[in-house]
Parts: sequence; structure tokens; C-alpha cells
Amino acid sequence: MENRENFKSRIGFIMTSAGCAIGLGNVWRFPFITGQYGGAAFVLFYLVFLFLLGAPIMVMEFSVGRASAKSAVRSFNELEPKGSKWHVFGLFAGAGNYLLMMFYTTVAGWMFSYIFKSARGVFTGLSPAEISGVFTNMLANPAEQLIWMTIVILIGFAICSGGLKNGVEKASTAIMTSLLLIMLLLVFRSVTLDGAEKGLVFYLKPDFSKMVEQGLWEVIFAAMGQAFFTLSLGIGALAIFGSYIGKEKALAGEAINVIALDTFVALMAGFIIFPACFAFGENPGQGPGLLFITLPNIFNSMLFGRIWGTLFFVFMSFAALTTVIAVFENIIAFAMDMHGWSRKKAVWVNLILVFVLSVPCVLGFNLWSGFSIPNIGNIQDIEDFIVSNNLLPLGSLVYLVFCTSRYGWGFDNFIAEANTGSGLKFPRAIKFYVTWILPLIVLVIWGAGYLQKFILK
Repeated sequence: MENRENFKSRIGFIMTSAGCAIGLGNVWRFPFITGQYGGAAFVLFYLVFLFLLGAPIMVMEFSVGRASAKSAVRSFNELEPKGSKWHVFGLFAGAGNYLLMMFYTTVAGWMFSYIFKSARGVFTGLSPAEISGVFTNMLANPAEQLIWMTIVILIGFAICSGGLKNGVEKASTAIMTSLLLIMLLLVFRSVTLDGAEKGLVFYLKPDFSKMVEQGLWEVIFAAMGQAFFTLSLGIGALAIFGSYIGKEKALAGEAINVIALDTFVALMAGFIIFPACFAFGENPGQGPGLLFITLPNIFNSMLFGRIWGTLFFVFMSFAALTTVIAVFENIIAFAMDMHGWSRKKAVWVNLILVFVLSVPCVLGFNLWSGFSIPNIGNIQDIEDFIVSNNLLPLGSLVYLVFCTSRYGWGFDNFIAEANTGSGLKFPRAIKFYVTWILPLIVLVIWGAGYLQKFILK
């Protein structure tokens, strides 16, 4: 078994952890869900819930990781009371990371393919219907999707094969820095378009009447759900990075830094998309098609649109790639912790395994498109449903109960670990909230997900 590595720098830890949290959830889902629920008023609720729901659970994941110095599959074995069965959850956390990559690698592949489509001018001169056809044709072509999915998997594992410091940390810091620079360029271009002001007003000026139109509770619940899911909490995807850091800094401050960077990227994505949509008379609340159909259409109408479109999809690909790298690192750590394998062996075995597991998602859009589950959808929707509607909320519940219950690790042990080091401390005063109220909120989010899928259809 190789010695456990540590991050070279604090900035590396923050960039890598933020890279895990920053994914398609905040740069794709956040703008269109904000568009659906009335703009700025939704954003206000989202920000409040991000800190009320996300921050405490993130501190718990980091604490369990750091105290155990193990990945999610082994961390509970180290910390649980003798004779208890908390370690069984480690297998579910492991499964969650694999399941997430089973569809995420395909979607990341779409982003990479769109970089080249934009750069080659595939969308130039096409009508909106023809742009929609480009996306439909890609989904119908298993070979094209398999090629891009394979490229994503090879890049991800190649980076992870370099180890934590020289592979994951170096690449995540470079990719995140590039992502932030490209994003600022795109924001500048978008807010200086003619007619961008309407988009800025929609995004920045709260209009609570729009919330009432949608239904206040529905908007509040959507904001809760987005705040909860955007950070990838509950499957130990962040706990691994806690296991790689020293005891110099208290963990609440580190969690706030990661959440702040994650939120900054989500908010900036809105500054790219809303001014552009309003400048060209497009609906910003039209769902996932916003990315692959509406935006190429907008770039088409823009001066130097091919360059801006290419940059936008580089930005999206980088956001997806940081999550892929982070979760691959988790998967590699599982193999090293459980089987005592070298990093090299863990990389090769998992590269083959992730490739094989990712194939059904690709085929679910074409050769296996007949396979679906009522109210859930195709293979990708099923995989997403298992992760997003089940493993993330229920996994977060496990971390909450484990860190607060005397039958688990216990609140005193959790607080001692979270508050070791300098910086912002986790407030002991919110013990009642994280022990009783927050688990209830997570259960409500989980239950409401089922209601929306199967009963309120």
C-alpha cells in the first residue's frame, strides 16, 4: 500500500474540492432553473439555502475524511463505534461515485464535441431547427458519443495517474484558473451586448410577483433542491479531499471557501447566459435545451460568434472535467484503500471498469432507446435518478446522523475534528439544528423528489 499523499498547498485543496462541486449542476442547471423560477428572487433563496443546507454537510464530509484519513468506503470503519454497521454505507457511497460517472462521462463528452463543432463552424448559417438537429443527430450516433466519452475517461485517468500533487492538484488548479479567466471574458462579452440590460434586470432585480405566479412553495423548494444538489454532497466525493489535508485549518472556513467559489461560478454562468438570451430574444427558462440549442443559436448571431461559442464550450468542458477528475480520484482511492493496490493498478482497473459501465448511457439514446422506466425515463435518467434523488440526499442524511448521534461518531468528536486548526469554527450553538431540523429538511427534499416524479405528474 502506498503512503497516503497530502495536498501541496491550501489553494490546491480549495481548487480541487471546488472543482468537484463545480460541475454541470451549477453552470448548466443553475441558469435554466433560475430562468424557470423568475430570476433574482430565486437566486436570493438559493444563496440562503446554500449556507443553511450545504455548508454544515460539507464540513461533516470533510471532517469524516480528515479524521479517518481514508476514502468514503473505509472512513466509517475507522470512526464508527465497535460493533456498529455504519461502514455498510461506504459501499453505497462507492456505488454512488461509479453511478455518477456512468452518465457524467457521456455528458462531458457532449461538451468536448461541441468545442470542436463550434470551432469548425458547424453551426454557422444554420437555422434554430437545424441547430437542434445537430444535437439530435449526435444522440442518435453511438460511435460519435463513444469516442468523446472515451476521450473524457482517458484524460481524467491520465491526470489522476500522476498522483495527488503532480496530477490531480496541479491539473485542477490549472483548469480552474483557466475556467475562471474564460468565464470572465464571456461575462464581459455578454453584458456588453445590445439589449443585455433586460437580462441583467431579470437576473439581479428580485421580482417576488414572479415567484407568486410560479407558486411560492414550489420556488422555495426548487431553490432548496438546487442548493442541496449543486455541491455533490452525500456520496463521499468531497470527504476524500478532507482525508488529504492537514490539521492547520479549521474546516468550516475551508467549506465556506469551496462553497463561495462554487457559487461564484454558478452566478457568473448566469451573467453569461441571461444577458445573451435577452439580447437575442430567447427564453432563458426553457430547460436543458438552453445549452445545446439556444446558445449555439445566440453565438451564431454574434460578431465573432464562432470564437465565443468555442470559448463557451471550453468553459463548460472544464467545469465537467474538474468533477470527472475529482470523482475518478475518489474511485482510485477506494481501490487503494480496500485492496491495497498501487495507484497504477487502481487507475488501469478503473479505467476499464468506468468505460464498460459508461457504455449503457450512450446506447440509451439510440440502440437501447426502447428501454425506459415510466416517470423516470431512459438509461441516463435512471442513473441520474438513483444518484440525485436517492444516494445524494440519503447519503447526506447518513453523514448528518453519523456526526451528531451518540450511536455514530458523535457531535463532540465531530466538533473537535472540524474545529482543529486556525480559522472559522463550526458553531456548537447549532447542534439542535444539525441534529434534528436539518435531517428533517433533507428527508423532505428526498420525499418531495419522489412526489414530483411519481405523484404530482
